[in-house]
Parts: sequence; structure tokens; C-alpha cells
Amino acid sequence: MLASGVGQTSRVDALKQAIEKAGTFGFNLKGAVMASDAFFPFPDCVEIADQQGIHAVIQPGGSVKDQDSIDYCDKHNMAMVFTGTRHFKH
Repeated sequence: MLASGVGQTSRVDALKQAIEKAGTFGFNLKGAVMASDAFFPFPDCVEIADQQGIHAVIQPGGSVKDQDSIDYCDKHNMAMVFTGTRHFKH
């Protein structure tokens, strides 16, 4: 793990926090994989990840708008894996 963004109420803020932490430690995210315990109801996080050089995403899926993130990944040659399982429940 290069960095994590945890405890945020916003998935975008959590991702930005992880990106900033990785940068603080001098890690290059090119070719990295992003893992999330929450689904992506909008393609904003996969777009931010792509802009940082992240090439693959693993997530539980389950949003009625999963296809929007899938389409972004397909268009930008990113891999996306669905686990079908969410570990954190609230």
C-alpha cells in the first residue's frame, strides 16, 4: 500500500487524501492499483485516479450507475474489477 484515504464522508476527499499522502512520501502512482471498499456512483474518482497514472481499480460495485465508471475505464484503457463484497457496513 502506498497510501490510504480513510474516515472521509466524501469518496473524492478520501482519494485526494491518499494521493497527497503518496506524494508526501515520494511515491509515483503510475501503474498503481486503487482499491475501494465503496462503489463509485459517478466516474469522478476513476477519472482522478487516471489523471494520477493509476491503471486499475478494484471495488465492490453495486451502484445503479456502475456503468458510468465502467465506460470511463473502458474509454481510458483502465482495468476495473468488481468484488461483489463490501467489508465495511454502516
